[in-house]
Amino acid sequence: MTDGFLARLGARTRRVGSVLCLGIDPDPASLPDGFGGDVAGVEAFCRLLLDAGMPRAAAVKPNLAFFEALGTDGMRALERIRAAIPADVPVIADAKRGDIGSTAARHAVALYDVLGADALTASPYLGSEAIAPLLERVDRFVYVLCRTSNPGASELQDLRVAADPAIAAPEEALYLRVARRAVGWGPGSTVGLVVGATAPAEMEAVRAVAPGLAFLVPGVGSQGGDAAAALRHGRATAPPAGSGPGGGLLVNVSRGIAGAATGAADPGVAIAEAAAGWAARLPVLE
Repeated sequence: MTDGFLARLGARTRRVGSVLCLGIDPDPASLPDGFGGDVAGVEAFCRLLLDAGMPRAAAVKPNLAFFEALGTDGMRALERIRAAIPADVPVIADAKRGDIGSTAARHAVALYDVLGADALTASPYLGSEAIAPLLERVDRFVYVLCRTSNPGASELQDLRVAADPAIAAPEEALYLRVARRAVGWGPGSTVGLVVGATAPAEMEAVRAVAPGLAFLVPGVGSQGGDAAAALRHGRATAPPAGSGPGGGLLVNVSRGIAGAATGAADPGVAIAEAAAGWAARLPVLE
């Protein structure tokens, strides 16, 4: 991997003409008929999801928890699924890591080197020192949780924090302080933010604070988030992310695509049609 993550993402985004990120969250209880709830069934469905949906996607985001819950066999299945994804398709490990520096360094080895992820998600709660080992790989990328899409996000993320003259920060919500801090993290071009489509006003505020950071936007599918707002505010307006196709934006859809297979006469066709529909709703905006 000689190019940085943003360059590779930009190339793929241009190729598919969409900022769609294909989420892979295989719940054994929700698999369509014909796919057992064991590891084999989960892996078979993930393969179908990739075959049918990946041609329309700018990136793929497997959620590690759904594989970890299946034990070591589940993780082996994830490794095989990762190996089946072409090198030109960025893979984001939705792992939500974040720990002290020495542990974070091992997270980097596990997810970047062993699993082969191009990017990962991480929590900023322990501060920049904990994120640093994940950010220092100039060919990889970290999406830091900022303003998430879940209903309880405001409980902590909206708390007001005091002004900080050292970084010219006014009194503001915690999620905005995370965004403001993240702008200066890492060696450059290795950090972005997770900002949910269920909070469009907050997304607009984050974009104002971090004009150059790439956004990974969950919540537009079954969570009912605002896809139009994601396109309007999600695209970076300054370097580094703003210099590439799509402005570094990725809008994740998981159940909105995978769920199309349930009850379908041909699950693969249903997934392909759902992916095509979402890709059309999430075009690249220059």
